[in-house]
Amino acid sequence: MKIPDINSVARGAKGLAALLGAFSLCACSVLSKTASPPPAFYALENSPGLIAQQVSRAVNGPPLTLIISPPHAASGYDSQRIVYIRAAHQLEYFARSEWVDPPARMFGPLLVSAALQTGAFAAVVLASGTAAGDLRLNTDILKLQHNFQASPSRVQLTLRAYLTDEKTRRVLAWKEFSGEALATSDTPQGGVTAANQVVQQVLTELAQFLVDRAK
Repeated sequence: MKIPDINSVARGAKGLAALLGAFSLCACSVLSKTASPPPAFYALENSPGLIAQQVSRAVNGPPLTLIISPPHAASGYDSQRIVYIRAAHQLEYFARSEWVDPPARMFGPLLVSAALQTGAFAAVVLASGTAAGDLRLNTDILKLQHNFQASPSRVQLTLRAYLTDEKTRRVLAWKEFSGEALATSDTPQGGVTAANQVVQQVLTELAQFLVDRAK
């Protein structure tokens, strides 16, 4: 039986180690090229004090307590994904850009802030059906999307609101608010900037609606 030469064994071991190292580097290279960057997260925000400057606040009688139910969103708009459209009736979502929370959840505090800025209510509370008050506001987000069908692109928002008497459960008034704002660029960032502009517009109109019904 022939005994293997020690030098040959050593050379073979070194070659195997070099081969394994090369495979390791290749694997790292492939992984680094295919790894997706983390998503960017965006928020809907209210401009402090702006609604108070734009809404007529003449109120007759004692201030009322307004209960705001947690908003709802239509199917397709009820997640953290940012919606855009390029063709009619077809919703698409940005791959690496999301809202920090579903828009309906972000709208709750914004509605409270808008109602408070009117000065028309003794108190404004975001609560479910168990809270007691004089009036209740229910809202549905029907549309919040970045529309690329026109140039420049634009963000469109449609919000439906119902104001009810909390004691009798009677609907006192309802209205559908629609608005749009041109995007600063055809990117998620540009759309988010436009989204905040149109949200401010709709909140201002909704605040005036509440003041007019609270007189």
